[in-house]
Parts: sequence; C-alpha cells; structure tokens
Amino acid sequence: MTLIIFIIFLACVLSLVLFKIKSGSMAKWAKLFRIVTVVFSISVFTYWFIKKSAVAFVDNSVGLQVVNKLPQALDFYLIKVDKTDQNTTLEPKHIGKIRPEYYRIEYLKMDKSDEYWIAGYLGKKNLVYFSQHSVPNKNIDQIVEVQNYINQSMKLSDAAKKQVDAYNYENTKLGIWITLDFLLLFLNLVLLIRKNK
Repeated sequence: MTLIIFIIFLACVLSLVLFKIKSGSMAKWAKLFRIVTVVFSISVFTYWFIKKSAVAFVDNSVGLQVVNKLPQALDFYLIKVDKTDQNTTLEPKHIGKIRPEYYRIEYLKMDKSDEYWIAGYLGKKNLVYFSQHSVPNKNIDQIVEVQNYINQSMKLSDAAKKQVDAYNYENTKLGIWITLDFLLLFLNLVLLIRKNK
C-alpha cells in the first residue's frame, strides 16, 4: 500500500504541474491525465477505507476475544509469532483501546503459527501487561481475560515493545503520506471542478 500511496502522491504533484498547460495539443492529454489521477486516487482510497472498516473475519481462523477486567482502559496490541522453516517473525497488530469490562474480537490466521502475545499499554509507551499464549487446538476460539498488571517474560516483552514501536512508526509515516495525498487530491479536485465551470 505504501508504494501505491507514493505513486498517487507523485501523480497528484504532476497533475498540479500539468494544470498550467491550458492550450495546445498537450492540454487535452494533461486534462485527461488529471481526471484519471483524481478518479484513480479516489477509487484506491475508497477501497482501502472500506477494507479497513469491514469486519476482519478470516476463513479457517481462530477467534480471539480480549476482555479487559482491569479498572483502567488499556491500549492492546496482538503480536502473532509466525514460524517458517528456521525463521521466526513477529507480526504486530493494534487491537485498540479497551475500556473496563469491555472486549474486542480479532480473527487470527494461524496456519504458520501456534503462538501469539498480548501487550497492553497505559499511555503511549508504558507497557503494563504482557502475556504469551499458545494455540494447541486451532479449532477452538480463544478468550483472554486481562485481570492483573503482569509481565510474563521480560525478554519477550522487550521484543514485543520493539515490534510495536516499529509498527507505530510505520503507521505514523503512512499517515503523513496519506494526509499529503489527501491535500493534493483535494487541490486537484477543486482545480478540475473550477476549470470545468
């Protein structure tokens, strides 16, 4: 997705430059390029937002319910431990902020994994909960009730922290690019509509 967002950024910048071409044989092609850029960008972002907003149900997956029994709302992350051959990769995902006595449901594709970790943050950097869970039977859904401020493994929680920090950094970077794309897309759309009038 990052590559597509960068391509949209370059196309929107080029569209703004092509706005200056108002006459001659190139004007028609410049306008066509600008229209295609705007339509393509809106289509990509619409598809992406619908996909992100839809329920992330996955076929042949394990349902995981995380219940917050603590008196404070915590921001939870799920780290799936994927094992392929001799390599182990950690795949983080933001579950979200869960209020006391509430829960969130995630669906995990566990074909390359039989283990996941749950990390709970109070604030942005304060890791107050960490637990390691195995999935012995992939046909049974999992329920994790967070009842204590515990850290089951300092070594694993440090690895989880690094993954969560890298995940948040990538998301921040992606957010900046998306914001720039939206600004350029808005400018292109306004210029196209104004020109058409």
